[in-house]
Amino acid sequence: MSKQKIAILGAGPSGLAQLRAFEAARRAGVQNLPEIVCFEKQSDIGGMWNYTWRTGLDKNGEPVHGSMYRYLWSNGPKECLEFADYSFDEHFGRAIPSYPPRAVLKDYIMGRIDKQAISKYVRFECPVRWVSHDDRTGKFTVTVMNHKTGEQESDEFDYVVVATGHFSTPNMPYFEGVEQFPGRVLHAHDFRDALEFKDKNVLLVGASYSAEDIGSQCYKYGAKSVTISYRSNPLGFDWPEGMEERPLLAHFDGNTGYFADGSTKEFDAIIMCTGYLFHFPFLPDALRLKTHNCLYPDNLYKGIFYQHNPKMIYLGMQDQYFTFNMFDAQAWYARDVILGKITLPEAEERRQDMAHWLDRHERLGGCCDAIDFQASYIRDLLGPTDYPEFRVEDQAALLKEWQQDKQAGIMNFREQCYRSTVTGTMATRLPASWLEIKDDSLESFMSLDFIENKRFDKVD
Repeated sequence: MSKQKIAILGAGPSGLAQLRAFEAARRAGVQNLPEIVCFEKQSDIGGMWNYTWRTGLDKNGEPVHGSMYRYLWSNGPKECLEFADYSFDEHFGRAIPSYPPRAVLKDYIMGRIDKQAISKYVRFECPVRWVSHDDRTGKFTVTVMNHKTGEQESDEFDYVVVATGHFSTPNMPYFEGVEQFPGRVLHAHDFRDALEFKDKNVLLVGASYSAEDIGSQCYKYGAKSVTISYRSNPLGFDWPEGMEERPLLAHFDGNTGYFADGSTKEFDAIIMCTGYLFHFPFLPDALRLKTHNCLYPDNLYKGIFYQHNPKMIYLGMQDQYFTFNMFDAQAWYARDVILGKITLPEAEERRQDMAHWLDRHERLGGCCDAIDFQASYIRDLLGPTDYPEFRVEDQAALLKEWQQDKQAGIMNFREQCYRSTVTGTMATRLPASWLEIKDDSLESFMSLDFIENKRFDKVD
């Protein structure tokens, strides 16, 4: 019997989780593992965590995948994205604060990866052009553009794992008069450096995580003013002087923005923090997931297997409170289905299971309900697999604390500290406020004199 062959599309956090799941099985002595090929359009692993100054198109003329910006810090506790089998303590050799900057987090993510073991599966600079399925043979054909050879290549696979993410294709709204706006107009996807907006009056359209974070970044690095325009509900934080919220933007006249409450203000730049589209241009309708950003997309059994063809696997397609460890839970479950350790039920039973989760999803209230929902989802995935325990429910409790800490102080919540659910280690404290720490490179951050927490579970 010939080996099964698996195509993984993308070598970001989700694709790497799937690769590592199979690598863990190999190291555990599992026999007859499938042949794996991972297609990555960038020149390195890491997906969204590969910071680039580029926007628009990359060197090969492909749409830039990353939305990472220079001064990004974690906007959630690192203790809630900690890998169960690779702790922050193990990587850094000491306790660090709960909210590290981008370069520190990427160093941790990459530290878990055995690049030599993983890279043998990855074909870099190979964006996927098309995936088709032959109902007669049961095989998928994956066609990619190999930019290293300058030629398109096709191969057949038994399973396809879509791990391309859903935070790279901007949702760009239109407002009357924006085409005559004399300043800079961009989407959060193309935001790279807050220093660009020093001494400028900046308008952010949208009221979610990217708006609150990019707005905070612009304030930190010297914007003259930051205005956040919301559609339905304000973020409601106690913003510092120079930051404010206004109802939805109505239109522009020159550099003047007119808002739904009748107020006006002049701006130098507009940043659209208006979310992203699920975009799979390489998939035909019969294989393409059609959804919006939510905690449980329809037609994905266990949030992973496409109902109309369960050998089409999607990873990381949920809205996310949990991130890296949720991708692991999905990848380990998908691996065990592929290996035959877990048997997928028939279509009707799969539909009933999805209906249960979708019904619960419809009845969710606020953030606490949503966090508990995602924790339950992850717990459901962990049960049948050998992925190590990481106390999902305790991490959910930390996420609720995080929400409270943001409400208590949107500009200083990154100074709070939490205890690891994996090692029990208490995070250290920053030696200064987040607003004061301007050099957030890996070397600079790790050279700071972190303060040990000996008495308190949180910053007092």
